Amino acid sequence: MKKRQLGKSNIEISDLTLGCMSLGTDVQQGKKMIDYALDKGINHLDTADLYNFGENEKIVGEAIKQRRSDVVVTTKVGNHFEKGKDNWFWDPSKKYIHEAVRHSLQRLNTDYIDVYMLHGGTLDDPIDETIEAFEELKKDGLIRAYGISSIRPNVVREYAIRSSIDILMTQYSLLDRRPEEAILPVAEENQISVVARGPLAKGLLSNKANEVLDKKGEDGYLDYSYSELKSLYYELEQALPDSTLQQLSMYYVANHPAITSTVFGASSIEQLEQNIAVHQSINEITDAAYPILQQLTKPSQYQQHR
Repeated sequence: MKKRQLGKSNIEISDLTLGCMSLGTDVQQGKKMIDYALDKGINHLDTADLYNFGENEKIVGEAIKQRRSDVVVTTKVGNHFEKGKDNWFWDPSKKYIHEAVRHSLQRLNTDYIDVYMLHGGTLDDPIDETIEAFEELKKDGLIRAYGISSIRPNVVREYAIRSSIDILMTQYSLLDRRPEEAILPVAEENQISVVARGPLAKGLLSNKANEVLDKKGEDGYLDYSYSELKSLYYELEQALPDSTLQQLSMYYVANHPAITSTVFGASSIEQLEQNIAVHQSINEITDAAYPILQQLTKPSQYQQHR
């Protein structure tokens, strides 16, 4: 597994990231899966305080406590919730960020968080206050780097200009090429590492794409109708018969120069094994595939820059 520098920080993360949201609530199973990922060279784990209202962080913390120095842990903040309650509200205030980080540290059973991300954001937020909170946490040694998880170009641009973020997480896939328009260029210009989530577009770009489409894709996906997706699968199979749809999807995302790591989720060891194997196999795909994938898919655009 290749390791790449995260922004301007001294942190290096693997080019494949394990998204921990799908681990479930079984601590031993979650630990087993994280151990497997680490043994295969994945060093970057992504979680959030909101996942299972803190329980996901606890599982990650239990799994890494004997291997803390081998792991780069990313968690997120901004969704204000209280123990025992199943609802939350958006709160990017300095007060809440300072409060929430300490709860995350406790659940993760660690005295520092490698990467702390704002879990969303809007232009109506007190952005300077939010940035100040992250900078204070960094100065205090509670976090090593910070960033934002967002699909909003205007919000991303504000943080790129006004802060020293090292990481941006955003949705990106062959079926959702919107970041190419207004997010990835900003990240490149400002030396911000992009971690891409959703590379398989909710399974519509997996090796079970037709099955997923027939089960839950009748309304299509973003700019694609059901029939357009069916046609796309056929065209890709005809144009690039030596590679599977899942290989091509992972290859396309990973090969954009702004992308540092690709996030995938797994709920079983079998899924974990498959995703790692697919990632390792994309090196076999030739550069000639990239322009073909661009030609056959839509360069989707944001309806408006939010």
